[in-house]
Amino acid sequence: MTAYDAPVSTVATEAGPSPADEPVPEITQRRLTPLVPPHDPWSWVVAAVVTTIAAIVRLVDLSRPGHIVFDETYYAPNAWALVQYGVEWEVAEGGANPVDGAPVLGDGPAFVVHPPLGKWLIGLGEWAFGYTPFGWRIAAALAGIISVLLVARIARRLFGSTMLGAAAGLLVALDGMHVVMSRTALLDIFLLLFVVAGFGALLLDRDQRRSRWLAALAAGRDRPGFGVPWWRLAAGALLGCALAVKWSAVAFIPVFLGLALWWEVSARRTAGVRRPWRDTVAGQWRGFVAATVLIPVVYLATWIGWFTSDHGFYRHAPVDAQGEPWPARVVAALRNLYEYHAQALTFHSGLDATHPYESPAWQWLLLARPIAFHYSDQGGCGAEHCASAVLLLGTPLLWWSFLPALAALVWLGVARRDWRAGAILLGVAAGIGPWFLFDDRVMFYFYALPAQPFLVLAVVYVLGAVMSSARPRSTGDTGTILGVDRRTFGAVLVGGYVILVALTFAYFYPVYSAQLIPYESWQARMWLDTWI
Repeated sequence: MTAYDAPVSTVATEAGPSPADEPVPEITQRRLTPLVPPHDPWSWVVAAVVTTIAAIVRLVDLSRPGHIVFDETYYAPNAWALVQYGVEWEVAEGGANPVDGAPVLGDGPAFVVHPPLGKWLIGLGEWAFGYTPFGWRIAAALAGIISVLLVARIARRLFGSTMLGAAAGLLVALDGMHVVMSRTALLDIFLLLFVVAGFGALLLDRDQRRSRWLAALAAGRDRPGFGVPWWRLAAGALLGCALAVKWSAVAFIPVFLGLALWWEVSARRTAGVRRPWRDTVAGQWRGFVAATVLIPVVYLATWIGWFTSDHGFYRHAPVDAQGEPWPARVVAALRNLYEYHAQALTFHSGLDATHPYESPAWQWLLLARPIAFHYSDQGGCGAEHCASAVLLLGTPLLWWSFLPALAALVWLGVARRDWRAGAILLGVAAGIGPWFLFDDRVMFYFYALPAQPFLVLAVVYVLGAVMSSARPRSTGDTGTILGVDRRTFGAVLVGGYVILVALTFAYFYPVYSAQLIPYESWQARMWLDTWI
């Protein structure tokens, strides 16, 4: 049974919890029961297959092209410097490309405008495999692979269906944008990973707490004993990691906190608590405060290299407390870090220069302006003219499905009063919405990457809705479409759609992975003039 068999909503009641000698009402059981069975080894096998596919398309020929591409010119040497010095360092002109296995660094620390965690992760790959294309890209590839596994498991938990979980994982695995960002040493794939992991932790927290409510009601108790909200704390820590990759993660903080609060209140309302809002605040404020405090704590912890170094940019300016007692040194360091952040914020807010690949937010779902990370017309392909390219372009069939899927998601979410639709829409809004506020700032298509998993979940939600009706699952009646059983029709639709996306991805894969192909083959894939 999928979760689409009935709308999931909560209705306040003035009645208290059921006494021990009365069974828990069926509707209460349904709303408090997780949508997936606790043990299903087969689902892990399916997820492993999907993850293996993701690994193959990301790891094969990861070193191609064998040089710095696009903004790797900043992040690859910055990561190397972090491993060597604990802070980012200036790079000589043209020094990012390998010279005797290392970049050519300058004479002092660099002023950088992104937090260090993503560069630390890139640096771990360089520490393990050297300053080589494989070394500076392997961490991004692993982040992309792990995120595919997480999406597959999250979708299964959201939709109560192993097939829909596999479909979501495959759609992320076979998205050109996700693949290119997983094969390039940029920061955004790490941002996506931590955001998705944080969302998954919140879902686990939701299911765990609802299961405890149901067990308490079944035992005749008025409320469960919750203990430490470990999954909620994990979500806070993961949000801190996301923020330590890029500040754009800040938009997800109120969204995730709002979701956790919403789910707490709705669980109490379903359980029959008379004043669910007041009860939530009174009983859960400590957990919410702890999870929120973890965000800046984790964020500051990722600056450990800067705190422990005497060479970091602004480390001892404007306040120099060297030689002072440790409390004064700590206060001075925090003051200097604040000044550093103020300068970085000034840079970001004033970034109004033009760029040939800039693209405002309204163009992203239309694929109006992808980015050429790499292009070469060197020969060797057996044709008169050859081309090798890395084009940051989402798989067209998938991305052009997002807008109609979002429209259908809104309609279905309202019609069914389904919490999942709201959660997915909020994820999309947090990933893309804030960028509509910056009219004058230069923006790029890859800024949409953190929203991509939620956009895929929107597509899968709509496909799943075709598979099942909104009738209560107890009726066993899912209806028909065109005279065909609804489940059968929906399964064929899901399978057919994923196959079409896979074929489209395979067609474009040469321009995602810098394969050397005839120039005519490259040109045939440039469907829009703005893609060139």
